[in-house]
Amino acid sequence: MDIFEEIVRLRREGRRAALATIVHVNGSIPSFESSRMLVREDGSIAGTIGGGCVEAEVWAAAKEVMRAERPRTLNFNLNNDADYDTGLICGGTLEIFVEPILPEPQLCLFGGGHVSLALSRIADQAGFEITVIDDRESFANLQRFPMAAGVYTSFDAAFDGLRPNSSTYMVIVTRGHKDDMRVLKWAVGTDARYIGMIGSKRKVIAVYRALEREGVPIDTFSRVHAPIGLEIGAQTPEEIAVSIVAELIAERRQASRSLNHKTVQVAAKAASTAVSD
Repeated sequence: MDIFEEIVRLRREGRRAALATIVHVNGSIPSFESSRMLVREDGSIAGTIGGGCVEAEVWAAAKEVMRAERPRTLNFNLNNDADYDTGLICGGTLEIFVEPILPEPQLCLFGGGHVSLALSRIADQAGFEITVIDDRESFANLQRFPMAAGVYTSFDAAFDGLRPNSSTYMVIVTRGHKDDMRVLKWAVGTDARYIGMIGSKRKVIAVYRALEREGVPIDTFSRVHAPIGLEIGAQTPEEIAVSIVAELIAERRQASRSLNHKTVQVAAKAASTAVSD
């Protein structure tokens, strides 16, 4: 199996992996410099860096690299360490670089209005692959969004055709509450990494309460970023787009590992309001 062809296949399917490469050797080892081992997110491997305890330790490190999305360098001294005397290791030292293999982040824009238009331009420059969904063909088309990899002119078609995963980011900016609710109800049931919805806190609470009455558990919304975007005082579509892309990047780079405080506040307020009614 060609490891690089496998990497292309995994990225195309939206799956993660980690690539371990021997970058420096000194002495005798049962492999050679530039040997590679690919570890998939399900734990299966392709290629080898020599076997034995070293390979097992690198496999464990690769799983952590995938989780953290950050590379690591591992150094092994095999000359005097009995732990590595497995019959597979001859001796020597080696340095192994383990790097994450990540799919291109996919940004699904539900709504083709002014905010989406500004957002698509900035997100495209930030490395997101864009898909636009709007039930108006005059708003969802490649003439309006030339950078888009995909366009849907039906919400139902998008729900059927999209396969959200841990590299999918969803931004809900449709033209009305009804469509926002419909998309949000579907989105919270997916494996999308990020879900954000535009609107004031009053609107967000109203949407949450309405969906709760339809049977959606209120705690489901704790993963939703709403109101969407970082709080920078944005007013114009372009400024709002900047605030949203900044939040997407923060999520992508794991700048904040805790739940978005504002979303928890809004969801908690919605829950308490619903109880008091």
